[in-house]
Amino acid sequence: MPARLPSGLVRGDDGVPRCAWCTGDAGYRAYHDREWGFPVADDVRLFEKLCLEGFQAGLSWLTILRKREHFRRAFRGFEIEAVARMGARDVARLLRDPGIVRHRGKIEAAIANARAAAKVTEEFGSLARYVWRFEPALDGPGRPRRVTRAALARLTESAESRALSKDLRARGFGFVGPTTMYAFMQAMGLVNDHLEGCAARERSLAGRARFRRP
Repeated sequence: MPARLPSGLVRGDDGVPRCAWCTGDAGYRAYHDREWGFPVADDVRLFEKLCLEGFQAGLSWLTILRKREHFRRAFRGFEIEAVARMGARDVARLLRDPGIVRHRGKIEAAIANARAAAKVTEEFGSLARYVWRFEPALDGPGRPRRVTRAALARLTESAESRALSKDLRARGFGFVGPTTMYAFMQAMGLVNDHLEGCAARERSLAGRARFRRP
């Protein structure tokens, strides 16, 4: 009989232990196994996630994940320059689009974020180079000794996510609060918050070890 798993982990029907939050939906499980916590240096993916984390505010990530492909079509693949050129007609179009979250403030923020991201790219060479400046040290003072369910329950934001949030706001980004930015850092692999014992944790750590910081 398999050993009992620590709190916050579940064993799937494939026998693999995973973070419990990804259960109940095949797409969510695939996202957990292949994307969440794995380091990203692609500007389009980073910009997409910045925007989608903003759209998630007040909702669940699963809701956004299920709409992600439609979001990509609606927002021109989240190509920064393409979204930056969007205007009032696009806002009106998007407000009629049932495939996305029809929230005027979030739609307008995504467009404003693209314009701000274009300036960041010009200043730093890439959005990735800017974002990865905020990566915390692996054993830094704000990181838990062991990534457990109890530790993560207390870790909804960090000094680095607060710094990133503050700097983004100063540059004109919206819907980028410190909690939202911590979720962004978790998803894009700036931190590895797969729980101890999760099968994806070691793969994420290995990915971080191979990853070349921009």
